[in-house]
Amino acid sequence: MATKSLAGQDVEVDAEGFLVDASQWNEDMARAMAKEDGIDELTDKHMQVINFMRNEYMAKGSAPNIRSLGKTSGVSIKELYQLFPKGPAKLAAKFAGIPKPHGCI
Repeated sequence: MATKSLAGQDVEVDAEGFLVDASQWNEDMARAMAKEDGIDELTDKHMQVINFMRNEYMAKGSAPNIRSLGKTSGVSIKELYQLFPKGPAKLAAKFAGIPKPHGCI
């Protein structure tokens, strides 16, 4: 594991940049991670998906996959790909400070 500074806080991340401890997350970190991945601004729709991912993870212990995300988050799969072009479930989970969903490359 590596230590990385996000939004002025040192946190442990895995090899792909996912937080090791989801409890350390805050919205400023999400914005910092998004900028690193080429998304300059997180809109309300981005935050809707990110908060949905966090809530699902906290309630169920795992992140939803892309199909579930498109059906239950209130954001269509097409829109998810517009918001998170490099992989919606993976990036939304990363920005949410939770582990990568099963099945994501």
